[in-house]
Amino acid sequence: MPRVLITTDYLRPGDDVDQFLRRSGMETVHLPMLGRRDPDQLATALAGIDAALVANEPLTADVLARAPQLRVIVRTGVGYDSIDVAAAARLGITVSNLPGINANAVAEYTIGLLLAGARRLVQSAQGVAQGVWPREDGHELRGSTLGLIGYGASARAVVPLARAFGMSVVCTTNVPARLRNDPAVRFVALPELLATSDYVSVHTALTERTRGLLDESAFKQMKPAALLVNTARGPIVDEDALVAAVRAGEIAGAALDVVREEPLPPDSPLRGVDGIVVYSHLAGQTAEARAAAGRRGAEELVAALEGRPQFPVN
Repeated sequence: MPRVLITTDYLRPGDDVDQFLRRSGMETVHLPMLGRRDPDQLATALAGIDAALVANEPLTADVLARAPQLRVIVRTGVGYDSIDVAAAARLGITVSNLPGINANAVAEYTIGLLLAGARRLVQSAQGVAQGVWPREDGHELRGSTLGLIGYGASARAVVPLARAFGMSVVCTTNVPARLRNDPAVRFVALPELLATSDYVSVHTALTERTRGLLDESAFKQMKPAALLVNTARGPIVDEDALVAAVRAGEIAGAALDVVREEPLPPDSPLRGVDGIVVYSHLAGQTAEARAAAGRRGAEELVAALEGRPQFPVN
């Protein structure tokens, strides 16, 4: 009977996913990821495990080498940058993700962050809670330009929502030209996107090319009134450069659902900066997206153990 480790925090013993795996002949072990785990804890958790349904644990080459029984890893989400997929391949471990599983949730959330930032809703509510009555002007989305960095499923799902608000949409991406088939989007190089966008929303994967992509130079190319939104991966943004840019008035602010280190450390430079609002990595966390990710992740895990993964990344 294959043993399955489940670390995704919203999956629980006895839920639909657990029952599906058990009906499929699996023994399940639940160890929800609540905060960070060190490599020794991860290696211990993976001892005697054949397959894992995981959150964002750092599954490094060293950790994977200490899990000789492990054959399958499935991320209950889209990003898999926390897993050393090359090392997994060398060890004969199949790694899968779930492309597009939470695209609608991320798209709606992105629009929510745009609205909150444009109208300074968080700052207004904080002011009222502190006993004052903020009355600053906000901005309408209508007539503005949204720049999308990346053109994956979530970015594509943002487009019709942004257009419904009367926004123009530009995008920079490495997606092949034959797949850029949306007449509502104008595809441009990154410098033009930064210079022309009133809102810049990040939807690209974290790679060595995109790590630190939005740095001091990038912020200097943006409009002074521009707002940055990041629902992708924290390290794509140089946080020190962002803080400096906001304080210097080079850009207006940022709404960050993801940060370099999560949870946000007490001494993070992002704290206490007017115009920067940090959220707790919630973009894909709706009841609907979680249910879909849990079930599809379990199905992918069973399929991968049978040698027929649908979404392998290595």
